[in-house]
Amino acid sequence: MPELPEVEVTRRGLISHVVGRRVLHTLDHGRALRHPYPEWWELKGRRILDVQRRAKYLLICLDGGKRLVCHLGMTGHFRCLASGEDAAPHEQVCMHLDDARSLRYCDVRRFGYMALISEFELADHPWFSHLGPEPLSEEFTASWLIRCSWRRRCPIKHLVMDARVVVGVGNIYASEALFRSGIHPARRAGDVAAGDLIRLHAALREVLEEATRAGGSTIRDFMSSDGRPGYFSHAFQVYGREGEACLRCGEAIQRIVLHGRSTFFCASCQG
Repeated sequence: MPELPEVEVTRRGLISHVVGRRVLHTLDHGRALRHPYPEWWELKGRRILDVQRRAKYLLICLDGGKRLVCHLGMTGHFRCLASGEDAAPHEQVCMHLDDARSLRYCDVRRFGYMALISEFELADHPWFSHLGPEPLSEEFTASWLIRCSWRRRCPIKHLVMDARVVVGVGNIYASEALFRSGIHPARRAGDVAAGDLIRLHAALREVLEEATRAGGSTIRDFMSSDGRPGYFSHAFQVYGREGEACLRCGEAIQRIVLHGRSTFFCASCQG
């Protein structure tokens, strides 16, 4: 599933193609996503002012105070193509713009979703009202992470993937950050020492920044809006490396399942 770096890479890629453009018309191909489509007629004639991100959501900001909110699900991605080009494989939505180009949303599994939401309703909308701080923002501090961990009995990996604690940290980057900070992913959050949590806070920010610079991670279907894959997967130290030698100590990387997610770690380095 695209995580924060992949969504941020998509956001940055879209800006130069769509900001300032006016929407001529939008259509879908009738294949339902996770939620019903918006009323596309509401987009007609609106100008795109910006493309923002909140957690793993893309927000296409339109004049008149509307936001087209998009979640990429597991396999969703956007492409910018000439309007005359045939529908891309697994294309679900096509937004025609006033420069003879179109913004296409493609999604193999169709787990993504979209909604047209007023900017004044965003903060209280069920998709946003529970969200914690952005991991690269000033609001996400080591003190906040320590406070959220206090007396928590859940695994520390589950805690950092909880969007109420910090947004956008998914399975891949949680595993990588826990390895970098030397914390076993199954340890109870409340048992992790403050010093370890300070290292984890720094590792989370570090790994997300590195992944964004590398264009995200290509696991199965992710690609940026210009069709290029992400390269951070070449830097994985534990994720997806079960049975391979740890790059730090040489012991075999192990895999367990926590809360239904494959979790990779080095038992020697993450005691």
